[in-house]
Amino acid sequence: MTQPLQKAWIYLENGTFLEAKSFGAEGTSVGEIVFNTSMSGYQEIMSDPSYAGQFVTFTMPEIGNVGVNDDDMESRSAHAKGMIVRKYQARYSSFRAQEALDLFLQKHNVMGICDLDTRFLTKMIRDEGAMMMVASTDVSDPDELRNILSNSPRIEEVNYIEQVSTKESYFHTSATYNQTGEFAYQDAPKAEAKIAVIDFGVKRNILNEIVHAKIGVEVVPNNFEAQELIEKYENKEIDRVFLSNGPGDPLVLTKEQEQIKKLIEAKVPMFGICLGHQLLSISHGYETFKLKFGHHGGNHPVKNEQTGLIEITAQNHNYNVPDEIVKIADVTHTNLFDNTIEGLRYKDEPIFSVQHHPEASPGPKESAYIFGEFLNLMKEARS
Repeated sequence: MTQPLQKAWIYLENGTFLEAKSFGAEGTSVGEIVFNTSMSGYQEIMSDPSYAGQFVTFTMPEIGNVGVNDDDMESRSAHAKGMIVRKYQARYSSFRAQEALDLFLQKHNVMGICDLDTRFLTKMIRDEGAMMMVASTDVSDPDELRNILSNSPRIEEVNYIEQVSTKESYFHTSATYNQTGEFAYQDAPKAEAKIAVIDFGVKRNILNEIVHAKIGVEVVPNNFEAQELIEKYENKEIDRVFLSNGPGDPLVLTKEQEQIKKLIEAKVPMFGICLGHQLLSISHGYETFKLKFGHHGGNHPVKNEQTGLIEITAQNHNYNVPDEIVKIADVTHTNLFDNTIEGLRYKDEPIFSVQHHPEASPGPKESAYIFGEFLNLMKEARS
């Protein structure tokens, strides 16, 4: 049963102190505040492992009106620290809904903050950049909140991959499209190729799209051993390695970088999305940098440099690869908001990657062709 709204307090590292209401989990939590401009898909966003460690400020003013359901989960749990909204709507209306958003947040121990001016917060983040914050339903004193915040680790100091990655390998074979274009959970189409997906926090719909492209999927933990994958590739047990999306600063993942370097040296074909895209850059010697407030939303225009077409894409990342990487890779996609690199094809290696999310959940589907290209490249490599 939905509970009455409680008081909550927020303190940001720039000294801003705000009083609000709480509709999710109670307690005190520290994380990085970002904003997301998507018009829909709040459940997919909250259950996306890439948001681990972050409070998401939604620019869409009404949140909660379609409830939540099991089919829209991007992972087994909600991973964000919390969500910040202008107005929470506890009374939902959707034939697909199974429960209210506040109950969902409480079940997954995620804070929900409402009755705030989210336009103010969004403009502040846009001007000053993403920053750390603390939210509490227990502590109302700004000095005490400031002390809690100053004594907590920053998001770039935490390896969230250890929290969100699978602990054991498994096969994902459960999704195809039905006649209406929606996912139907049944036996997968016959695979024409096989890949190993390194799980840094992979979204379920990335796996669904790969399966739909007739690619067999084995998901392996982040603490993988490169030599095992090299042997599987040489023995034709897999055709390529996929590096998934995930949360946090990629520079923290030194063990994973070392294993990816071994795959590069062994000439194992690879494809990366988001964090995987960044890790490939770092493993080639080109360190990522942090964007001022990141790209989070479902309306980012990206130019396909190969076709000249503009694609509207879904995005969720705080870090980007440097322009200097053009020394070893060709740019395939460019973000038209700030001209940052969105896609790469490495010049002398069977490796390509994209920064945006072609699985588009939530968001547009204009980049879904990338999964088909992924399969075609694997076929070419074997021929």
